Amino acid sequence: MTQAIAEAYIAAWNETDGAARKARIAQAFAADATYVDPLAAVAGHAGVEALIAGVQDRFPGFRFALIGAADGHGDHVRFSWGLGPDGAADAPIKGTDFCRLEDGRLKTVTGFLDQVPAAA
Repeated sequence: MTQAIAEAYIAAWNETDGAARKARIAQAFAADATYVDPLAAVAGHAGVEALIAGVQDRFPGFRFALIGAADGHGDHVRFSWGLGPDGAADAPIKGTDFCRLEDGRLKTVTGFLDQVPAAA
C-alpha cells in the first residue's frame, strides 16, 4: 500500500488534463488535506490542484518520478522524488515528502527540497 500511495501522488502531479488531475487528487488526497513545503502551503483539493497546476506552468515538459521505493509504518509514508525534463537521465530538482494518511488517503504532506538549482 505504501508504494501505491506514493505512485498515486506522483500520478496526480504528472496529470496535465485538469479534469483528470482533479479526479486523481480526489482519489489520493483526503478532502481536507494539507500540503506544505519551503515554497508553498495549501489546503484542500482546490489548493493542491492549484499548486500542481502552478508547478506545471513553471516547468513545462517536466515530469515527477519516484526515486527508490516508498517506505512507511502505521499511517506514515516517506518517499523521494525527482522533477526534470521528460526522459532525462537525472532530475535537476529533487525532494523528499513525509505524509500522514487517513483512511488510506493523504491527510498531510510535508515536503522538503533536497536539490534545487539556482535557476529554478
